[in-house]
Amino acid sequence: MDFGGFSGISDGNDGSDFGAGQETGPELIGRDRELARITRLIGTADGTADGTGPRVLVLTGEPGAGKSALVDRAVAQAGERGRQVLRVRGCEGEQDLGFAGVHQLLRPVLTGVDRLPAHQRDALRHALGMDRTGGSSAPDALTIRSAVLTLLLDAAADRPLLLAVDDAQWLDVGSLDVLAFAARRLDAEAVALLLAARDGAVPVRFDRDFPHLPVGPLDRAAAGRLLDAQPRPPQGRIRAQILTQAAGNPLALIELTRAVTRGPGGGDLAPYGASTRDPGSGDLAPHGSLPLTSRLVDLFAADLPTLPSATRRALLLVAAAGTARLSDVPDVGGPQVWEPAERTGLVHVDGGEVRLRHPLVRSAVQQAATFAERREAHLTLAAALAHEPDRRAWHLASAALGPDEEIAHALAESARRFQHRGGHAAAATALERAAELTPDPIARARRLLAAAESAMYAGHPQWVGEIAGRVTTLTDDPHLLAEASLRAGWSLAVTLRHDDSLAFLLPVAASMATPAPALALSALGTAATPAYNSGDPRHRHEIQRIAGLLAPDPDGPDRLWTHAATQPFSDRPRTLKKLGHAVDTLPSDTDRTLPALVTLGGAAWILDETDEAVRLLGRAMDHLRRAATAGANCTVAQALALAHFESGAWDAARAAAEEAFWLATEAGADNVAVGSPLLQATLRAARGDHAGARAQVADAVRGRDLRASRSLYVRHRHALALAALAEGDHETAYRELRRAFTDEQPPAPVHYHASLYHLADLAAAAVRAGRTDDARAVLAGVRRTLAQPPSPRLAAIVHRAAALLSEPEDAEAHFRAATEDPTATRWPFEHALARLDFAEWLRRRRRATEARPHLTAALETFVRLDARPWVERATAELRAAGVAVTSAAPSDALAGLTPQELEIARLAAEGLTNRDIGARLYLSPRTIGFHLHKIFPKLGITGRAQLRDVLGRLPNTD
Repeated sequence: MDFGGFSGISDGNDGSDFGAGQETGPELIGRDRELARITRLIGTADGTADGTGPRVLVLTGEPGAGKSALVDRAVAQAGERGRQVLRVRGCEGEQDLGFAGVHQLLRPVLTGVDRLPAHQRDALRHALGMDRTGGSSAPDALTIRSAVLTLLLDAAADRPLLLAVDDAQWLDVGSLDVLAFAARRLDAEAVALLLAARDGAVPVRFDRDFPHLPVGPLDRAAAGRLLDAQPRPPQGRIRAQILTQAAGNPLALIELTRAVTRGPGGGDLAPYGASTRDPGSGDLAPHGSLPLTSRLVDLFAADLPTLPSATRRALLLVAAAGTARLSDVPDVGGPQVWEPAERTGLVHVDGGEVRLRHPLVRSAVQQAATFAERREAHLTLAAALAHEPDRRAWHLASAALGPDEEIAHALAESARRFQHRGGHAAAATALERAAELTPDPIARARRLLAAAESAMYAGHPQWVGEIAGRVTTLTDDPHLLAEASLRAGWSLAVTLRHDDSLAFLLPVAASMATPAPALALSALGTAATPAYNSGDPRHRHEIQRIAGLLAPDPDGPDRLWTHAATQPFSDRPRTLKKLGHAVDTLPSDTDRTLPALVTLGGAAWILDETDEAVRLLGRAMDHLRRAATAGANCTVAQALALAHFESGAWDAARAAAEEAFWLATEAGADNVAVGSPLLQATLRAARGDHAGARAQVADAVRGRDLRASRSLYVRHRHALALAALAEGDHETAYRELRRAFTDEQPPAPVHYHASLYHLADLAAAAVRAGRTDDARAVLAGVRRTLAQPPSPRLAAIVHRAAALLSEPEDAEAHFRAATEDPTATRWPFEHALARLDFAEWLRRRRRATEARPHLTAALETFVRLDARPWVERATAELRAAGVAVTSAAPSDALAGLTPQELEIARLAAEGLTNRDIGARLYLSPRTIGFHLHKIFPKLGITGRAQLRDVLGRLPNTD
């Protein structure tokens, strides 16, 4: 029996029938496909499903995948629909009891046995031990099977019937024979059979003749949602480790979370010495693993204690080595050593490799060994790996009994090589362990700072904060303490704790302006991000004051970003010139190029150089993907998503925002974990899903106070306003957009930058809600705050607002200024809205001929973006202008794919292998294959060779 995918699981000792009979049980996360198939199965029994369809479905999957949870949900669903349910769960202890499973299945209907024909009645009573008088001879098998079938059909005559069979691999042979006999005779009957069994143990009678539905691992996003649903959701590095070790297994995700939160540190990864895979080489740094609960040990390694000592030793060597290649593992013995482990299903040995059934088997093996046994294994491996210094250093470190500078130096050298290959997470882990083994406190502090820097590039803010905090106990050196504060401030800069972050960063910048200007500038560049997100003018003024203390050296990316983030409308021509020069002189080496790409891409986005932002941030994402560092991508991915949205690449924006979200949940970057869903909700609203948009907004901001994060506050209001506009509720839209500006007189932007871009939408809502006087006051206040010249984008927005709010004799000039500047087309949705407004204004003045080109162009943009509410509005206007329009619907096939599925399909169509796709999306090749098998039927194809043709026929919404 296994549980998986539920947002919560009972703590009861038995746990059987969890969720059965519950009308609305806990959410079953990541199993929409399976639930839809089960719903169709239940419908076939009473004719409510589309078509007839098979009456039998076999669920298969590894232990913990969620088969039992799906069976329970099927039982509950059938009960809700008034169906009868008979269920049986296999039991290892009853495998040798003939017809034990049939007896369990039929218990609710055994009163009907006496109504069977006499020969069937007697045979079934005899088989089930109900005949106290005994019989002269055992009944034949055909009569028993026919009796069971008759009894089931009699029961189904009253109400449709669902047969639910769980853990079928443990049913007795006689019961399996009876079930298979009945299953082949259910066509056109009001009976459906759902049977669940483990991979590799599906009873032979159900192995080939009936439809199978594999219950595979959860994808990364669903696994993240399952972790978020736990009472104490893991964050940061511990979250990434759980996701890796569980490999999408729902039960493992839940149980590992429980084990960590109940263990030492209460969710801190440090007590467990996380294993970290070097992204550059694929080598495993074998420095411990997360603890397993007894339930996981029983599920994945129950047979381990029964194995011979030589086999257990061989398994421990393989587990400690972290490699499947037997040639890399010394002294494991011959094939006879592995035979007992293969018989139990723990491993599969073939082609010189030993593959564990699941990553948790490795953890169970290590957990079952004593420290002395683990140490002996690491020393054995270290002795055999003199030719591989990185792996040898890790094994020596794992075997160390205390501080050892020689081993610490070897680990630090290993970290340097990891960094050169882009393996920042592995480098951080190596440096952190090196620091633990370093005897000298000052040297230990320097190694911890180096570890914090690598952890920063790897994108693990909580980890960075933990490491930086330890430096303060080791030294009173001002420069080292300033570096530690810089890292601590960065660790908070991606959260919603803006003031706390700046409390670390601004004193560093001020105190180091003279003795260490490079460090001060780095602190200012980092501080610009929380200062922007906060929107508090005090922080911006302090950054500007400290920047004045620094020598006017050449304008690098940090200085440019600091200026753009805190003074986005000041001296725009000069700032753009500096941006162009910085881009043209980007350093050639990757270590310096990546930070520069990120900071310059952010500056370009703020300055409305949107195309340049997409190019720079896209290059940064490519760098990060090649290096396979996960967490740092969340901030870059969110910035790229925003730039994509503004440039009209909405599908790319959706995919980037979704990627940013799950990366942020792993990194503990709650600024992105809120911001990315807000962008996704904005996209939903723009495409007409106003209810879904509001629900996603509510989920994103639940339990969050955004008043201290003004940029997110404004985006929150815009998402709700767009949902209202999509629904035609202009009063609500105006009320939400008005909150992006203060109530004081004159009104001012709540956020000095973000608020301004919603001015035109506010004006449009004001016209339809009868709030033009108030909107005019807002427009006047904004005009007073804007420097000249504004960006072409912002100029078009202000002109559109002015046109909508002006008297008729002044409006046309503003409309033409908003629509006729060719650079405004770089923001297609905003430009199309302006053309639609102008066309409506023209048509209402009986100038339909002039309106038509604007309406046609606007409609083309809305259709390309799939902005359905505005497609309908532009279509209605065109018809009113005397133009016949054929409605254009988006592709059903494309709409049926999730953002992640769409990205996978497009990458596969480009010819990338599952491994290549997995490397880009941070998923395993196995998970990519699982998604492709879900994608093919949605697109009406049978293989990846057809993807290019099918996707080529779909509209390119970018």
